[in-house]
Amino acid sequence: MASTSVDYTTSEKYRGQENVVGDAEKPAYEGDDRRAAVSVKPVYDSTHRTLKPRHIQLIGIGGTIGTALYVQIGKGLLNGGPGSLFLAFSIWCTFILAVTICMAEMVTYLPISSPFIRFAGRYVDDAFGVAAGWNFFIFEAMLVPFEIVACNVIIHFWSDVVPAGAIITITLVLYGLINLMAVKWYGETEFWAALGKVLLIIGLIIFTFIAMLGGNPIKDRYGFRYWKNPGSFHELYKTGDLGRFLGFLQCLIQASFTIAGPDYVSMAAGEAENPRVVMPRAYNAVFYRLTTFFMLGSLCVGINVPFNDPTLIAAFEEGKPGAAASPYVVVMNRLKIGGLPHVVNAMVLASAFSAGNSYVYCASRSLYGLALEGKAPKFFTKCTKQGVPIYCVGIVLALALLSFLQLSENSAVVLQWFVNLVTASQLINFCVMCVTFLRFYKACQVQGIDRNTLPYKGFGQPYVAYYGLTGCFIMTFVGGYTVFLKGNWDVPTFLFSYMMILVFPVLYLGWKFINKTKIKKAHEIDLLEDLEEIEHYTRNYVPIPDKNAWDKWFNKIFS
Repeated sequence: MASTSVDYTTSEKYRGQENVVGDAEKPAYEGDDRRAAVSVKPVYDSTHRTLKPRHIQLIGIGGTIGTALYVQIGKGLLNGGPGSLFLAFSIWCTFILAVTICMAEMVTYLPISSPFIRFAGRYVDDAFGVAAGWNFFIFEAMLVPFEIVACNVIIHFWSDVVPAGAIITITLVLYGLINLMAVKWYGETEFWAALGKVLLIIGLIIFTFIAMLGGNPIKDRYGFRYWKNPGSFHELYKTGDLGRFLGFLQCLIQASFTIAGPDYVSMAAGEAENPRVVMPRAYNAVFYRLTTFFMLGSLCVGINVPFNDPTLIAAFEEGKPGAAASPYVVVMNRLKIGGLPHVVNAMVLASAFSAGNSYVYCASRSLYGLALEGKAPKFFTKCTKQGVPIYCVGIVLALALLSFLQLSENSAVVLQWFVNLVTASQLINFCVMCVTFLRFYKACQVQGIDRNTLPYKGFGQPYVAYYGLTGCFIMTFVGGYTVFLKGNWDVPTFLFSYMMILVFPVLYLGWKFINKTKIKKAHEIDLLEDLEEIEHYTRNYVPIPDKNAWDKWFNKIFS
């Protein structure tokens, strides 16, 4: 398939797609005389652009809303109280906004497969891209068994009849079937699953508003009662202001694990229809929706349940399954609302399954991106006729077999292992995005590329990038601070909390030493690689008509 020039009518990237036609001569960007001299490098990307706007929007939301927002968030309430929880989630959303703005500008300019991984190598240092890519792959791959274990725990809310091994096996098989189909079917599956998540959190927010005003069976108009008694801020580990600060810090750590967004949208860029138009809208919409869901969600939790609620404390201490530890189920039981806990558990199950499905997709595409850049074995570039990187999906599912660890350990312990491991990886990933953008920003300045001509120009740069980098870098090291408190030392917790902080520089320095790579100067950064192919696609894009009224309606709502 590779050749010295690209035949756009036969390239695997567009084969069988009717929205790539003809040719055009006007460049997408003017004022750069070098553009005409650019020759397109051999193309090996065999994925297909079949994800519609609604798919992109919901993939971004679906990958970040899981059990953490409905169940694990209760642990944050117990640690810091309602004030700390709401404040921490609100503050962390500003850092996510900073990272999102950085990614939006780069990815909409060059929407390719596994963009931020490949950008790290192109704009900073080839070794930096290797470390970033493998860090993200490990992060996403380890989240798959996390959600599989979560699915097993949630199902046992109803019954223990089905053994854990059977549930894990069934979940793995379903992930394999969904992710080995054409990407449009993955997008369709994720769309409906993520839509269920959105409806659930909206429903819980509405439920909270009605219930707090007295619209419940026992007519309890509790309002913000629990913010006053027992209080807004809970002391943790220490007393006084220090204890309240540590409670807030624990909530901030949980927020840094729970809230994400730009990485999941970015990973779909290489398979999105008309990405120059779709991706900017997706970045804007996903951030505001996630901010609304997480900020209001954290507020609702603190309204419904006090941080000293004995039922919630017992649920976490005893490791009760499924939604039994959800603050929403706790308040529903207190208000004597029957039936709804089962509905919430079913929806939480769908959320966990959907999140795991997204992680299989993102992990496989990150490995595929590494292979495209020659930083992973070449056989990982092999795609099916439907454009699915089959071996990448296979290795992710193989790593997901770690979920069987639950058969020999307590599920809560296994879940915590995965949480500790991936939290640092996610924060490192965000740091990588900010550093990469700063090099992109500098390259644009030095090479005379006017950022006003880009499809998306982020505001407040480069200060926004520095803000995001500072916050994420600090939190990377703070995440496991509890092991350093007197009497809290635990070797497994320390290793899982800080393992990736040690692995990342080893990967970077190891590749740098072996391949003699150098940090790229601003004038050496190639901002034009793959650009002609993207511009050709954009110039000649012809929308595929919607299949039916439902498809048209959903695409309009989520565009």
